[in-house]
Order: sequence, then C-alpha cells, then structure tokens
Amino acid sequence: MALRPLSLAALLILLAQPALAHHVMGGGLPETWWQGLLSGLGHPVIGLDHFACICGIAVAAAFTTHRLLAPLAYVAATLAGCLLFLNGIVLPQEELAVAASVLLVGVLVLSGRTLPTPLALALFALAGLFHGAAFAPSILGAETQPLVAYLIGFAAIQFGIALAVMALLRGLLRATSSLSVEARLIGALVAGIGFTYLFERVEGLLLA
Repeated sequence: MALRPLSLAALLILLAQPALAHHVMGGGLPETWWQGLLSGLGHPVIGLDHFACICGIAVAAAFTTHRLLAPLAYVAATLAGCLLFLNGIVLPQEELAVAASVLLVGVLVLSGRTLPTPLALALFALAGLFHGAAFAPSILGAETQPLVAYLIGFAAIQFGIALAVMALLRGLLRATSSLSVEARLIGALVAGIGFTYLFERVEGLLLA
C-alpha cells in the first residue's frame, strides 16, 4: 500500500521528539569515558535544528549513486567544526549559519533537484562545520578521555540517524512507485524548521 505524504511527515515529527528531551548529562561536563559517550550520543538529537539538518541531508542523499558520501561529509565536518572551536577558532555568525543551513537543506529536498556530487559534498561539509562548532561549547573543558568518547558517540549517532532515514525511505520505495511527494514534504518540514530558527536569529540580531 502506498504511503500517504502526511504519514511520512508524521513519522519525521515523531522521530524529532527526542529533540525535546533534556540532555543526558543535565548540561554538566562528562567526567568518565561512558559519560562522554552517552553525552555524545544524546547531544545531536536534543536540538531540533541539528536533527532536522541530518534528516534532510539523508533524504537528499538517499537515492543518489554515492548515498553514503553526503552524510559522511557532513559528520566529518561536524567533528572538524567541534575541534576548531575547542582549539580557540570561532566561526563567524555560527547560530545564523546553522539556521540558514537547515533552511537550505530543506529547500534543496523540497525542490527535488540533485546537485553535482562535489557541490553537494562541499555544501553539506560547510553546514557540518557550523553545526559542529555549535555543539562544542557543551564539551569545552572536558578531559581528554571523555572528550574522545563524546566525539565517537557524537559522530556515531549522526551517521546512524542518516542511515536509518535512508533505509526507511528506500524500504518505502519498494512499497510505492514514487516517494517524490513524501520526500518533498519532508523537505518542506525541514525548510520550515530552518526558516523558524533563521527568523529568530535575524530578529535577535536586529533587536540586540
């Protein structure tokens, strides 16, 4: 039976519910390897903008020839962005760039267009740099062992989310002739989330 667009949209919303949960460390720094790992596993899904971005990238990559490259580029760049911040390199307008990247990923999926692979990887990696830098303050000051564990969990959960979304979409493709409407609806949701965050960031800058 073909999946209706609204059902897939509802599924994405349900998947996004962990973003409303509290951080597994309650905002404190992890002190052990296991705490670092749990913190890394939990952090990327507590922010709806970050969660939406990786889901959008997964949808954009799901039906491309080299579908693993896009999420890998994004995840690797989030690690790089995190490490840049931890080494004292602050990216300009980080929060604004994060919100804009979510909006752009959503618009890309909504458009139904496939970018050339090098351009797509460059854009997703650029987005990842800013998202990674946004995560870094929560781990700033941690000891080496929990920090390494955090980065492992941080990378693993993001790539796992991307794989889960792609597997879901490809599985649904076998049950229906086309997922173009459903995929574009997810793009619209991601773009809506990005627009909301971008509007808040711009408003904050203007009223500051």
